[in-house]
Amino acid sequence: MKFILVTGAFLGLSSVLVGAFLLAFLWLPAAAQRGTVEIRIERGEPLSAVGEQLKQKAVISNQRLFILWSRMLAVEKKIHWGRYRFELPLSPGAVLDQMVLGTGAFRRITVAEGLTVKEIAGLLESAGIARGDRFLNEARRPELLSLLGLEGNGIEGHLFPDTYFFTPHTTEREILIAMTDQFRHNFTRAMQEELRQLGWSLHQLITLASLIEKETGDEAERVLVSAVFHNRLKRKIPLQSDPSVVYGLKRFSGQLTRQDLQSPSPYNTYRIQGLPPGPICNPGLASLVAALYPAEVPYLYFVSKNDGSHLFSVTLAEHNRAVEKYQSKKRNHSRP
Repeated sequence: MKFILVTGAFLGLSSVLVGAFLLAFLWLPAAAQRGTVEIRIERGEPLSAVGEQLKQKAVISNQRLFILWSRMLAVEKKIHWGRYRFELPLSPGAVLDQMVLGTGAFRRITVAEGLTVKEIAGLLESAGIARGDRFLNEARRPELLSLLGLEGNGIEGHLFPDTYFFTPHTTEREILIAMTDQFRHNFTRAMQEELRQLGWSLHQLITLASLIEKETGDEAERVLVSAVFHNRLKRKIPLQSDPSVVYGLKRFSGQLTRQDLQSPSPYNTYRIQGLPPGPICNPGLASLVAALYPAEVPYLYFVSKNDGSHLFSVTLAEHNRAVEKYQSKKRNHSRP
């Protein structure tokens, strides 16, 4: 009887000690170190790999216990993928809660230069970060545009192309604000001063930069394209920008036609004088800089050489010869 009592007491004490150990493991920080640690969890990544990352970065002290506790709670398949930012010291229990709730899970998304608001909405939806329709609806809300100081102009052109990290709980409104904030951060005081010297509004500059962005992907050519447009604006010659015409079409077959060039759209720069009414995409920093600082050249025309580069000309005669050489088989209209 005495043996049974002793054994029972021993087992009870052991259970208490094991329970205390588990509780200490779960709710006490792994280490006294302080700072921020980032962990990236891929979609479908196994729990063992997640635990290994956490152990290597000293977020947790015992990988096996962490995995065991996760499985006991049946949350192994409920951990959200993405990039996490942990503010240490943090207990393993708090770490697990954060990943199960998706709190602080940052999903990486790269918004390339030259995308429209509609294309960005589709990109965010395909990445599982936002609802495309909600994003577009929010982008049109007068109260948001007023908050951002964009009433009357719209948000097109102000969503800065960059790599972002958003949590699954980030709202469409917050994404839009983050992207416009990034634009303001990159548009420096020196650029603002140059804009003032130019005598243009920011809206006009972004509109021109968006044309440059869509016309060429060659960074060295951007200042030349900018020069062509600046020279034409000064001489009151229509810009004749194909991407602008395309932006204004309700339907586009993939090849501009004579009928397209006769469309009454305000974005048809073959018919209107000056800039179109607004940006046709969201330009990157290089195109914004090129719009501000065009090359000092007399070019008035350019034509694609079908290899990603362009041939620039001063006179219409030179341009027509270039069109005949590079574009005669593809198109039958002249443009800058």
